[in-house]
Amino acid sequence: MDTAERKRRAHDLDVTVWVGKSGVDAVVDELNDQLDDRDLVKVKFLRAARAGGSTAEKAADLADRVSADLVETRGHTAVLYR
Repeated sequence: MDTAERKRRAHDLDVTVWVGKSGVDAVVDELNDQLDDRDLVKVKFLRAARAGGSTAEKAADLADRVSADLVETRGHTAVLYR
C-alpha cells in the first residue's frame, strides 16, 4: 500500500487514541496493541499534550516509540501505519 492509498483510507478512520496531559508515554502500549490489530491508527493530540512542541514533532516521537511510520499529520491529528 503506497502513501496515497494510506492517506485515502485514513480519511474515513475515527480517532481511537487520544494523547492528553500525560503525554505520549501514557499511550504507547495502547497504540502498540491497536497497531497489532489494524494497520492504520488515527491519533488526536489534545491541547495539554501539545505544550512545548508541535503536533508533527509529537507524532514523530510517538511513531518512533512504537516502530511505526507517520503517514500524515493534519491539524492536531496524526495517522500512523505499521
